[in-house]
Amino acid sequence: MAYPSHPAYPVPERSTSPWVVFAAASVGVWAVAITVLCQSVGWLADQVLLVTGLDTPTWTWPVVAIVNAVLAATPAVILAFVPRSPAVRAAGRVWLLGAAALGGLGLLRAVPQPRNELYLALLALAAAGGAVLLRGRPSLPALGFAGGLAVLLPWLWIGALGGLAETVLAVLAAAALGWLAAAILDAAFWARYGVVLGGFVAGVALLLLAAGVGQAGAQLAAMLLLPPLGFAAAALRSAGPLVAVAALGPLAFADPEEITLLLVGGGRDLPVWASIAAAVALAVALVVGIGYGLARARLAGRWIGAGAVVLMLVTGAAMYLGPGQPGLFGERLFVILKSQADLSGVTTASREARVTEVYRRLVEHANGTQADLRRTLDRWHLDYTPYYLVNAVEVDGGPAIRAWLSRRDDVDRVLLSQRLRPLPADPGVTHGDAPAPSAPPWNISLIGADRAATQLGVDGSGVVVGTSDSGVDGAHPALSGNFRGGDDSWYDPWNHTRTPTDRGGHGTHTLGSAVGRTVGVAPGARWVGCVNLDRNLGNPAHYLDCMQFMLAPFPFGGDAFTDGRPERAPHVLTNSWGCPRIEGCDEGSLRAATAAFAAAGIFFTVAAGNTGPFCGSVDDPPAPYPDVETVGAVDRLKEVTEFSSRGPTDADLAKPDIVAPGQDVLSAMPGGGYAEQSGTSMAAPHVAGVVALMWSANPRLIGDLARTREILRDTATPANPGDSSGECAPADVTGAGMVDAYAAVQAARTAS
Repeated sequence: MAYPSHPAYPVPERSTSPWVVFAAASVGVWAVAITVLCQSVGWLADQVLLVTGLDTPTWTWPVVAIVNAVLAATPAVILAFVPRSPAVRAAGRVWLLGAAALGGLGLLRAVPQPRNELYLALLALAAAGGAVLLRGRPSLPALGFAGGLAVLLPWLWIGALGGLAETVLAVLAAAALGWLAAAILDAAFWARYGVVLGGFVAGVALLLLAAGVGQAGAQLAAMLLLPPLGFAAAALRSAGPLVAVAALGPLAFADPEEITLLLVGGGRDLPVWASIAAAVALAVALVVGIGYGLARARLAGRWIGAGAVVLMLVTGAAMYLGPGQPGLFGERLFVILKSQADLSGVTTASREARVTEVYRRLVEHANGTQADLRRTLDRWHLDYTPYYLVNAVEVDGGPAIRAWLSRRDDVDRVLLSQRLRPLPADPGVTHGDAPAPSAPPWNISLIGADRAATQLGVDGSGVVVGTSDSGVDGAHPALSGNFRGGDDSWYDPWNHTRTPTDRGGHGTHTLGSAVGRTVGVAPGARWVGCVNLDRNLGNPAHYLDCMQFMLAPFPFGGDAFTDGRPERAPHVLTNSWGCPRIEGCDEGSLRAATAAFAAAGIFFTVAAGNTGPFCGSVDDPPAPYPDVETVGAVDRLKEVTEFSSRGPTDADLAKPDIVAPGQDVLSAMPGGGYAEQSGTSMAAPHVAGVVALMWSANPRLIGDLARTREILRDTATPANPGDSSGECAPADVTGAGMVDAYAAVQAARTAS
């Protein structure tokens, strides 16, 4: 396509007062400053709520958008109508339109992040509707596409696409945004400005537009990329293709749920990589803007644009298929069926027979009730994974498949099973810098676990503890000696490692507190492990993968339905995780699973959560369930920590059940080192270790969950609820009190 010749760029009227020009520039600076402030503070507040376990109200982001738009638009309205200069009024007009776009598009962030397909569809419709209202007629210069592709290159290297529907909708949304940008920065606007002044005015307008682009977090990247393209748009006299292609990066190549502070502590994760992509794209956008501005007289060549597009397409394809992450990595659907297995009356004499009977009933029920659904999924060639511990099926599909499944008579509800998109490089392994302790740490002595070993001769021998977490460093000196071994003691559904491995460190630390040499409560117990977290996030399906493995272990590559070995199930489980809504769970998503462990006589300990000191903050499954031992955290002074979650639960149950040391706890870390960490994650393994001691001291208690929990409760020592407990009832802060290993083992020895 040949480009039209560029007419001379008019210069703003000489009669315009310098004070008016200064006022106009000040309005632009104000719009930039207030937008950066509002969007940054809004995202940080959103993240603080997320990290503390509180739901962000649906009205938060719409309010931020409206406040931001009003503050930016108010001086722009004056600028658009009061000055005599047409050029100044044109600046006010486009800034006013940009603020209106920010306010309108920002309202769409009321859509929850897990519903990103719905958000992108609404964004495309809203942006296209705005362009129609403004009677936008975008021009399509090839060099505009080339410049946008250049800005997209870092995302092609660093980012990864979601599902098919999500990707298509992102393309449509980006195209609509380009159309809207062209409608705001129309031909009448470009006729009044040269490259420098026009680029500045256009850049401010594009910043306002970018602030409304993408779910919470994605707009911060867009706010870096789009404004510098104002200068390139001024050279081309067209913003549409530049904005459309460049906006595709943060919209399509980053999962908004992963742009979160929850992943910052795990090393080089998506927030870091997204920042790198945005920074590199910013540099590219600046080069494009400056280059187009300097070369504007040569941009009308017939083959320049076409050649630049071809060059960028080839470069982009090589980058995406080479160092990039090609493929689709969308969320899956977790389909929970209405019929759940009946496990009442499981009263067989031996523990092995009891677990075996529970496993048999669950598998038989799942195979029978899922048969019709599986046949239908096979007929439609949809990939799926069946589950029995909760009668459910994980299905690969988008919104249309979800709507169809939700209408089936045998389906109770359909949840999202979040899948992490791949990173361009391994996040690295978290290590510990502290040396091995020469004596039991304070937390072991505080609960009397060291005295249980030295005075009572009980160390957990004969009991197997199962851990589901980020993994385990099986070579760590504190843990290598008591790994159970065999082909059914390790399972990694995330990365399919064949031997115990841990990149995040969380799992090694928690297991060390349960069974680690010197640092653990029950160092004589053996352990088995499973990876249910990757990069500190999970989903309902992988939580169930590990829970099924704990009920009936199977060899590497085995089938959980046919190759399970319930006789090899561990006796006690330690679980320092919770499944919040952002990962796809609802209140009852794992309820059938913990009920199955209770029926099988497998003791299930779980961390209360770190969302205190708010009352009612024990809310992420499985912590609120009645058949698990929910553990809060105390410090060296037996005072409940401020972060420890409080009850009651939504079902008005008093939680936590008990508390244990959870602040500045020293334990093992990957690579052979040690480190102090804090959280109810650190408290839960103490209780699992105490149960291992009790069952080691009296094997007749194995499987007797009611009597075991009674002894834990009766032998607990008082704990101080602390000043931050507020209006919470004492039982919802301290539970029965702090676990006492020495007293519990003594009581277990004499228990019938």
